[in-house]
Amino acid sequence: MDLGLISVRYARALLKASNQEKQSEQVYADMQTLAAEYINVPELSVTIANPMLSKEQKETLLIAATGSTKCDLTRRFIQLVLKEGRSGIMQFIANSFVTQYRVQNNLIQAKLSTAAALSPETESKLRKLVESKTNGKVEFSASVDEDLIGGFVLEYDTYRLDASVKRQLSTILSNLKQ
Repeated sequence: MDLGLISVRYARALLKASNQEKQSEQVYADMQTLAAEYINVPELSVTIANPMLSKEQKETLLIAATGSTKCDLTRRFIQLVLKEGRSGIMQFIANSFVTQYRVQNNLIQAKLSTAAALSPETESKLRKLVESKTNGKVEFSASVDEDLIGGFVLEYDTYRLDASVKRQLSTILSNLKQ
């Protein structure tokens, strides 16, 4: 069976259960943390796939990777995944859950990179701009990238607005080479 299909089914079941138990926000936070830990600690997937580890050890490791969750539903779900022998796809399940939760709640991820730190007022204005364009709530992350020299790069959905000095200089340079 297809790994993607299996992980989507598990994630869909978890989303349905979390909605019924009114714990979807907590489970969402847990799955976001778990998905991020798989990226930040590449050894996690290798360790979870190790057949020498017991289910209890894997459970302890996965719960620690969620930030030692206080959410009973997340804990029970991890136990179910381990019981069914699906620990190897836990990363895919977490990512699929995060995606499905965002679709269900009309959450848009937006990333803003600027050459210098922005004031909270400016960041708030940009957040409202993206919300007005997408008709959804925005999860906004801002970072400073000094390589931009000046300006900003705003990314959300499939859109990218690059108003950086770096891009403008690059465009001028490529026009001069022609």
